[in-house]
Amino acid sequence: MTLTEQEAAIASLLPEAYPWRDRFRYIPQVGSTNDVLKETARQGASEGSVVIADQQTQGHGRLGRTFYSPPGVGVYLSVLLRPTCSPAELLHLTCAVGVAMCNAVEKAAGFRPGIKWTNDLVFETRKLGGILTELGLNTRGEVSYAIAGIGINCAQRPEDFAPEIRSVAASLEMVAGRPVSRELLAAAMMESLAEMSGNLFTGKVSMLEQYRRDCITIGREISLVRGETVRRGTALDVDENGALIVAFPDGTAEAVSSGEVSVRGMYGYV
Repeated sequence: MTLTEQEAAIASLLPEAYPWRDRFRYIPQVGSTNDVLKETARQGASEGSVVIADQQTQGHGRLGRTFYSPPGVGVYLSVLLRPTCSPAELLHLTCAVGVAMCNAVEKAAGFRPGIKWTNDLVFETRKLGGILTELGLNTRGEVSYAIAGIGINCAQRPEDFAPEIRSVAASLEMVAGRPVSRELLAAAMMESLAEMSGNLFTGKVSMLEQYRRDCITIGREISLVRGETVRRGTALDVDENGALIVAFPDGTAEAVSSGEVSVRGMYGYV
């Protein structure tokens, strides 16, 4: 396999034991790295296939949102997994990817970000990146493939962000106070995802313990939005499936696995 210049740079930073060295590719521009992998997954691509893009023109976020993915400043990466399980056994996948990405950022940038439940990488009150996991099922209703897509702001300066998100977004370079290599970050992400895949079920308990330590939502006042209904409460914990346990003023508690959760003091919520 002939590597492009970018692929060779990333490959040179991977450990010798990295198991998926022969199945990643770098594409200058795509609509969405997740969409590219969905198509290759349907064509029989192997577990550990990775697509990295310099730019996404139609990057996906949660709840149908768009993930802003400009060229030259971020890492936009998706990985294909093929766990043999039911969808119910994979409810913790987004949490597992979140911990893996905290590990990768810590290795590449020298600081550990937090996680805003369920899928935002944050530092203090600002968003550094996001995670979107998607499943494909076979005719028996079992998982045929899982795709984890991650976008991380790496090299932006404050003025690089659009005015409407400038007060709530940040990059690794802004936090670290120095340039952070996108190639090093991509390699660290790939290494962490491979390790996560090997421990996805056997290491679930310890992973969730780390997720709880990384999750900045726990212990905070939150706003839960479902359609036109808004409920205020306090986030207490994350359960064994990655759901957020929320206590409400009426004395009830609920395991929240859907809806938009805003954390007081973040992203403009006061």
